[in-house]
Amino acid sequence: MGKNIQVVIITGMSGAGKTVAIQSFEDLGYFCIDNLPPSLLPKFIDLVGDSGEKLNKLAVVMDLRGREIFDSLFESIDSFSKNEKIKPQILFLDAKDQTLVRRYKETRRSHPLSPRGLPLEGIKIEREKLDEIRGLAQYYIDTTDMKPVQLRDKIISQFGDENDQSFRVNVLSFGFKYGIPIDADLVFDVRFLPNPYYIEHMRPRTGLEKDVADYVFKWSETKQFLQKLLELLRFMLPQYKREGKRQLVIAIGCTGGRHRSVALAEHISKELSKVYPSRVMHRDVEKGNY
Repeated sequence: MGKNIQVVIITGMSGAGKTVAIQSFEDLGYFCIDNLPPSLLPKFIDLVGDSGEKLNKLAVVMDLRGREIFDSLFESIDSFSKNEKIKPQILFLDAKDQTLVRRYKETRRSHPLSPRGLPLEGIKIEREKLDEIRGLAQYYIDTTDMKPVQLRDKIISQFGDENDQSFRVNVLSFGFKYGIPIDADLVFDVRFLPNPYYIEHMRPRTGLEKDVADYVFKWSETKQFLQKLLELLRFMLPQYKREGKRQLVIAIGCTGGRHRSVALAEHISKELSKVYPSRVMHRDVEKGNY
């Protein structure tokens, strides 16, 4: 194993936010595994070690309520201590009893240690069982007064790379005749702009070609639309980022998804990439002429 591997073991009270935590680590580029038995941890670390250089961060959620499971974890951590390349850390998530009870009631779930009894009974049993691992944790987060977005921000601030930009923009062109993309966050209709389809020699071509794009951009309404749209997006994107959104899909649609939407999506992605990591995709550009 020739590379350093960062391993974060996520555990803690049921209902304290482990699902949000693992999703946050996934956003940070960690290879994530939910509910991994501790005995399998060394094998997964070996797999990560044998993979490419980019895969060097592992986050796992572990349910540590049993004595045998504790022993397996401690044995794994002891084995890692002999390898300077592996850096295991434990993140313990907790919340006050009354908050955990409220969360169980809101989700209508029963506590795993008290499936037929009161949630508070299971919470007390679980707290006693996890007391030892809580004392060993390098990181402790009390989520009592936290919203999910606040927990994500806390994890990103503690475990994220200072140079990592966790908010990404995807600009997607599409044709309305093939349906609106179901994963779009924002949809803009540009069918009101002059259409290169009606220029015979441009009909079989796409907005990726310079003369087609030049035709789309030469109109005053296109220039005015782009100015207003980019102004709107520059206002909206920081608000989405502040609310905890990690990526945004901006869909630009024309009739067939080959000319106007393609040229505009390319331009918008280029402009937004000056501030945010941005990727442009063209869903329908290869489909036949309408």
